[in-house]
Amino acid sequence: MPRQSAPRCGPIAHFIGRVWVRAFGWKVEGSAPDIAKCVFIAAPHTSNWDMPHMLGVAWTLGLRVAWMGKKQMFRWPFGRFFKALGGIPIDRSGTNNMVQRVAELFAEADGLYLVVPVEGTRSRTDYWKSGFYHIAREADVHIICSYLDYTHGVTGVGLVLKPSGDLGADMDRLREFYAPYEGRYPKLQGPIRLREEDLLVEDLPAVSDGIG
Repeated sequence: MPRQSAPRCGPIAHFIGRVWVRAFGWKVEGSAPDIAKCVFIAAPHTSNWDMPHMLGVAWTLGLRVAWMGKKQMFRWPFGRFFKALGGIPIDRSGTNNMVQRVAELFAEADGLYLVVPVEGTRSRTDYWKSGFYHIAREADVHIICSYLDYTHGVTGVGLVLKPSGDLGADMDRLREFYAPYEGRYPKLQGPIRLREEDLLVEDLPAVSDGIG
């Protein structure tokens, strides 16, 4: 039978995660959903601290998350360390469509929570990158939304969204979910919007504007 539970981290990672969030005073909300595969997004992203905080939250919830990096990052001496943190080396020199290549990773995995950047940078941007949405549709997996609200010191996972194909309606749900949360530097938060929404595209194109 297909695996239905979320991929779990080991006890050491779980312990480190709990120590981490307590040390920084975070209150963790939500729980790990019973979903084996998902695109895992986090917002707002305004600080270099967001990535380690997000990992700490995931491990506190017992989740084993993965993320993609250029294959050059995984060379000696840091390759094994990055892989232990959930890194997946990606060769970006090929000509294959990245969305399709990532969808194939999902097809090959029994369980995969893949972190896909939505803002791409901690600086203010006018648009989110749409790769997370297209990957979720192509792989037929859910999008799980995590958040970091520095104003109230709360973090965790919340909205679980299965892309419907109605881009505007799905993005409206994401905008509503993330509206209450502020990053470490609120002035660096841009609008939650995809460039494709401004193009008024009725049918989703086969390509996206990037995944990070």
